[in-house]
Amino acid sequence: MQPSTDHLVHWLLSSLELETTLFHAGQYCGTWRAAPSGFMRAGFHLVLKGNCWLHLPESRESIPLEQGDAVFFLRETLHYLNPSESPDDPSLCRIREGQMTPIDESIPDAVALVCGFFNFRSGLSEMLLSSFPDYLVIRSDNEELAGARAIFDLILVEAKSAGDAPSPLIVRLTDLLFFYAIRQLASTQKISAGLWAVVQSPEFARLLEAMIREPEKSWPVEAMADFSHMSRATFFKRFSRIAGQSPNLFLAMVRMKIAAQLLRQGRSITQTAEKVGYQSESAFSKAFKKIIGQQPGAYQRASLDMKSGLSEAAHGRVM
Repeated sequence: MQPSTDHLVHWLLSSLELETTLFHAGQYCGTWRAAPSGFMRAGFHLVLKGNCWLHLPESRESIPLEQGDAVFFLRETLHYLNPSESPDDPSLCRIREGQMTPIDESIPDAVALVCGFFNFRSGLSEMLLSSFPDYLVIRSDNEELAGARAIFDLILVEAKSAGDAPSPLIVRLTDLLFFYAIRQLASTQKISAGLWAVVQSPEFARLLEAMIREPEKSWPVEAMADFSHMSRATFFKRFSRIAGQSPNLFLAMVRMKIAAQLLRQGRSITQTAEKVGYQSESAFSKAFKKIIGQQPGAYQRASLDMKSGLSEAAHGRVM
């Protein structure tokens, strides 16, 4: 991965606003089924001990999982885990079975899991992940993700020592594992379209860097084409194919990503609008709402409230 590409990947990762909720951490024995019950959300399963199977009824797939493997669901996907290679009756796939108990390594054939849910806060997060498949299976023997093993080992230590009250560190460590996996996959695998595809494109990565440096610049399509040393027609066709959207929409997404970052830092809406090329605060607010899904003021308040809550929680743990 080239340094410039590495910089862009990190820049995009900073746009993912992830809220992780730990559902349970423990182990199953005998006959069991870990299912999303009556609802589905983006989420994860970490196999801390033993072997099991991931069943996907809608695609009729059954995937073996071993100790050290992880599954990240980036969007709602019907699934369940159990110890059998043979899938259950489809009518049972939403029903949990068996009791999860604290991890006890002295019990043979037990399967220890950490399971939880993801919530991607902004509309931009969903756009960033739209190029990825519905789920990612991260294998423990994947050499490209060798660095993630240390994170996984820490999760196992926390899960074993937590008892009936799961450690809050498991959530933070799972976040790290997720970001590590996304960064590595975005850097090593070809993505067909979207923001990540532009990062990987030799033709347009430099243009993206220029947009990030000067978001206040007007950047008409003609200027983008000139920067890329192409005619307007050729640029529009090639860029739209790689990005999966028009240059103007792509520019708006880049600007709103920067705007969201500035708002989280406490900049005023007026200052933020000017920084990303909007002379009208109302026009900026309309664009921000369309892409992020919230008005700038509401987004800023929610972000600052969350930061304050995390700070108070950390202070409380120290005290």
